[in-house]
Amino acid sequence: MQERFYFDPYQQTLTATVVRHDESGVVLSETLFYPLGGGQPGDTGTLTLADGTQLTITDTRRDKETREIHHVLGAGAAPLAPDTPVTLTLDWQRRHAHMRVHTCLHLLSVVIKAGVTGGNLTAESGRLDFDLPEDMELDKDHIEAELNRLIAEDRQVRVQMTSGEALQRQPELIKTMSVTPPLHLPEIRLIEIEGVDLQPCGGTHVARTGEIGPVIVKKIESKGARNKRVVVALA
Repeated sequence: MQERFYFDPYQQTLTATVVRHDESGVVLSETLFYPLGGGQPGDTGTLTLADGTQLTITDTRRDKETREIHHVLGAGAAPLAPDTPVTLTLDWQRRHAHMRVHTCLHLLSVVIKAGVTGGNLTAESGRLDFDLPEDMELDKDHIEAELNRLIAEDRQVRVQMTSGEALQRQPELIKTMSVTPPLHLPEIRLIEIEGVDLQPCGGTHVARTGEIGPVIVKKIESKGARNKRVVVALA
């Protein structure tokens, strides 16, 4: 299966054929729907048949063993036969919001220079948990100002590729302490924010930081002796 979201996260429609439809969802010949992972929700949208029948895709998941992507249909959808042609249409407004928030979280990891112990995002907001030195304090207004400065600078966001072997020689690029990238793979995807950040990531991102728009820091809360959670939201 070709996974178009890796190559062009802005593509919104795609024609494909059904490979299999079972209780886990519909597997297609290719897809542009991003599956749940890395703290980013699975995409939603519609699947349209040749006769115009439109089915709702309520979630997208990846099988951990086979790596296949399953498009979960709404309740009551009739089974689709193999080789059935379909047209996928992404809920673009929701996906684009995920892209904006996800890139903002990468900027948050630039502003707060500490290890990341977890994270999550929605179409409205996102959060990162940081492992902070005991003497490090977080200033909400400063973080918000720095985030909006980096956003306003409209820095380019690019995809780079590296190998697991090369990444092992650059451990400083791995910011997430709770999840290690698949270092055994010959190719690992990196997201570069021009001049400020480079880190492994399989999610979807905007092309420039200015596309994020203004953001606010909603709250900072303690999640343990050293663990601080910072929640940001699109303004």
